Amino acid sequence: MINLDTHILVFALAGELTAKEREILRDHSWGISGIVLWELAKLVQLGRLQLDLEDRFVRRTLRSVHVWPIDLDVANTSTRLDFESDPADELIAATSIVHEVPLLTRDDRIRQSKLVPFA
Repeated sequence: MINLDTHILVFALAGELTAKEREILRDHSWGISGIVLWELAKLVQLGRLQLDLEDRFVRRTLRSVHVWPIDLDVANTSTRLDFESDPADELIAATSIVHEVPLLTRDDRIRQSKLVPFA
């Protein structure tokens, strides 16, 4: 399993992945932190993302993705990272640490971490 950050999930839904990202996602089942669903909804609400969350394809795809909850372990781990970012990114990174799953992200700030396992 692989943990996708919000942007990678958006790129996957839009068909805008790099060749390497496509290969990684093809070879693994997908998971996301619960906060990613909230981020998608907020980005749509704010007009920063053109995605129909009611579309059958989008809903079917999102239902097929494993969702890790934000539990106490993830919340605590998010406060002990070796980088600072927005809370959603910190929770996404903490999810990878707690569940020992590699994170697929393009975020340079997160990628500097020595604690987060990466794809």
